[in-house]
Amino acid sequence: MSGQARRLVIAGGSGFLGRALARHFAPQGWDVVALSRSRPGQEVPARWVAWDGLRQGDWTRELDGAAAVVNLAGRTVNCRYTAQNMLDIYTSRLDSTRALGRAIASAAQPPAVWLNSSTGTIYQGSRDHPQTEAGGEIGTGFSVDVGQRWEAALWEEELPRTRRVALRTAMVYGAGEGGVMQTTDLVVRLGGAGSMAGGGQYVSWIHEADFCRACEFLIAHDLAGAVNLSAPEALPNRDFLRAYRAAWGVPLGIPSTAALILLGARVMNSEAELLLKSRWAVPERLLQAGFTFEYPEWAGAITQLVGQVRAHGHAGR
Repeated sequence: MSGQARRLVIAGGSGFLGRALARHFAPQGWDVVALSRSRPGQEVPARWVAWDGLRQGDWTRELDGAAAVVNLAGRTVNCRYTAQNMLDIYTSRLDSTRALGRAIASAAQPPAVWLNSSTGTIYQGSRDHPQTEAGGEIGTGFSVDVGQRWEAALWEEELPRTRRVALRTAMVYGAGEGGVMQTTDLVVRLGGAGSMAGGGQYVSWIHEADFCRACEFLIAHDLAGAVNLSAPEALPNRDFLRAYRAAWGVPLGIPSTAALILLGARVMNSEAELLLKSRWAVPERLLQAGFTFEYPEWAGAITQLVGQVRAHGHAGR
């Protein structure tokens, strides 16, 4: 590949994280390819190649000779867990992972590394100790089952020339269209972000910039298997929201009970689990491998992000 740009293929590349990765890698000289049903905006520095996340097609040629592939495809879990939505969540993740596996298996020059999304919520809810890759306890329930099946799909094909990493990703915070802050900023600024159900449940998170930097690190370093993508500092919901309010200059937030959260989730066509489960994932493998976080602490991360929103809004993001 001498004299030729390294190719990064991003499946699900038109979404929030796909666009963030394109903006991170393209300025470094990578040839970024976005596989998606819909074309990313013109501001996204990536070549668009259509795929449906299921069938083999012309898109498979982009994997042949690629340096790395990152799979971010999957229907949002921010919805009611109806039978149809649950089926869509399963199939969107499993079908896309299996389609990529088949394409890589048939490539003459397969990518050296495949980073595939998973979820930090695969661990059980924990308030008294953190969950690491080596010592974390796998939980139960729908979201955990999705994560387990997703990771199993990553390993279905025999791919001796491709290193595989399951990205057990926490909630990614970043400014821009389609990011979680589009919703959470409004709640905070309207005074609705007081402690939730007592506020003792832990929140794991990662700054958008560190998510991108961690992906770059994992492409360059010889790690395989499950890796937690979360900031080193998880913190209780009450402290998480206090720092969030402080970043926006909102002195108070109305607390909410578990019953109120359950009702609100139903009204918003979402699930209360997203707010009530205690998520305390620690990025032990990244830290042991020498990765350094630009935003290891929540107060500094959310202050920077709010400043970004104030200065630029969502324009161009």
